[in-house]
Amino acid sequence: MKELFDIKGKVIVITGGGGVLCGTMAKALGEAGAKVAVLDLIETAGDKIADEIKSKGGQAAGVKCDVLDKKSIERAHKEITAEFGKIDILINGAGGNKKEATTSPDLSFFDLPSDAVQFVFDLNFIGTLLPSQVFGKEMAENGSGIILNVSSMCAFSPLTKVPAYSAAKAAVSNFTQWLAVHVCQNYSKEIRVNAIAPGFFLTEQNRFLLTDEKSGELTTRGSTIIYHTPMGRFGEPDELIGTVMWLLSDAAKFVTGIVVPVDGGFSAFSGV
Repeated sequence: MKELFDIKGKVIVITGGGGVLCGTMAKALGEAGAKVAVLDLIETAGDKIADEIKSKGGQAAGVKCDVLDKKSIERAHKEITAEFGKIDILINGAGGNKKEATTSPDLSFFDLPSDAVQFVFDLNFIGTLLPSQVFGKEMAENGSGIILNVSSMCAFSPLTKVPAYSAAKAAVSNFTQWLAVHVCQNYSKEIRVNAIAPGFFLTEQNRFLLTDEKSGELTTRGSTIIYHTPMGRFGEPDELIGTVMWLLSDAAKFVTGIVVPVDGGFSAFSGV
C-alpha cells in the first residue's frame, strides 16, 4: 500500500502555492518526499512555503510566477527544470474571487464592472489553461505526467453573489474533462488530468463573505453554508491532502477526467 501511494522523488509544480490551501498541499507533498516548486505571484509567499518544506528536510524552491503571463510561466519552467530536472506533476491551484466582482446591497448585478468579472474569470480559467500548456507540453514530450486542477463546489451549482467565480470554476471543471480526453487521444495514455472541488474552507478570498470583519461571527451566508453542509462545519486545509495524494499517485492510475468533491457532504444535501 505504501508503494501504491508513493510520490517520493516526483517533481511537483503547484501554482498559487503561497496560499492557505495550496500551501498546505505543498508542505504535505514535501513531507511525502516530493520535490516541490512553489509558484506564486507574491515571491515572498512562495519562498515562505518552500523554506518551511526545506526546514523539515524536504526539497523545494519558491518561484515567482504570474499565471496570466505565458512568458512568466515559461521562465518559471526553465528555472524549475534547471533546479529539479523534468516535471512530473502540475497542480493548478492559483485562483480566487474578487470583491468587485461580487454582488452585494451596494453593488447590483447590473453594475458589476466588466474588468473585475474578466479578472476573476481569467485568474481561474486562463490561469489554469496557460500553465497546462507550458508544463503539459513537457509531459506530452515525455509521454507521462499528471495535471490536477482546483475547481470548486460552485462549478456544480452556481453560488449566489459570485457569478464570475462560479462561471470560471465551471469552465475549469469542463476543461479538466476536455484536456483529459485530449492528451490521451493525441499524446499519451500515461498522462492523467483530474480536479478536486473543495467545499467551503475559510481563505482570504472568501472570508469577507462568510464571517463578519469586526466580530468574527458567521454572516448569514456563512450560517447557510454550515446548515447545508451535513458535517456542520467548514473544512480544514489538511483535509484536502488525502484526496490529492490519491489522485497524484499510482493508486489512481486508471482515474482521469473526474472532478472530486471534498465538501463535507454539501453536494449531497438538497437542504430538506
